[in-house]
Amino acid sequence: MTAIAADAGPQWVNDLMDALGAPGAGLAIALENLFPPLPSEVILPLAGFAASSGRMNLLAVLLWTTAGSVIGALALYGVGALLGRDRTVAIAARLPLVKVSDIEKTEAWFLKHGTKAVFFGRMIPIFRSLISVPAGVERMRLPVFLGLTTLGSAIWNTVFVLAGYFLGANWHQVSDIVSTYSKVVLAVAALAVAVFIAVRLFRRPTGARGTARSATTAPHPHDDQDTRVLRRPQLPPETPSGSAPRRGHPGREAP
Repeated sequence: MTAIAADAGPQWVNDLMDALGAPGAGLAIALENLFPPLPSEVILPLAGFAASSGRMNLLAVLLWTTAGSVIGALALYGVGALLGRDRTVAIAARLPLVKVSDIEKTEAWFLKHGTKAVFFGRMIPIFRSLISVPAGVERMRLPVFLGLTTLGSAIWNTVFVLAGYFLGANWHQVSDIVSTYSKVVLAVAALAVAVFIAVRLFRRPTGARGTARSATTAPHPHDDQDTRVLRRPQLPPETPSGSAPRRGHPGREAP
């Protein structure tokens, strides 16, 4: 596969495809799922270019790369399942600025939107690998996980393999475009993390406000703890107009 080796693709990918053909492309994609920094946007168009030059069969490339995606995702699902919810919560409790309630909110969100997250997550760099871990932690039903992963990965892989197939020697144009997309995704993720940290660090403590509130309210033993209100001092009943106040002995009621 000299024509490919001479191009700008990663040498280790060229070596795998030289030695194994289409299964080598699938193995490269499986590794990309396990180690997200490996560039699928380079591996897939390069495999498509190899198919266009007659070095590999196009259908075999599509099948093997999709199989590689599923195998890599399944391995990360197993990591999440072994980790489990209890260990995840315990680890989160030890992390600075992270609260157990954050994990609970994430869990609630995943239980509600997990199927969409797994499917569409296959088309987002970095997250296409990481989304398998929470799916394993939450023990998403394996047939559902495999079905969504296969479908989402097949769409992603087919687009890039075919792009490399039709562009031929210009396959690297695809990776240049997707590289920009990946940088935008990473920038948005980094911004979200920075905002999260800033909110946790600079959120005003509620202690001062609570102290002021307790100083201006007079809790009553019969008040509900959550609905305490300021009580006005009780005044003696007003004398009806036109009648003189009765005089009586102090301490005795007037007859």
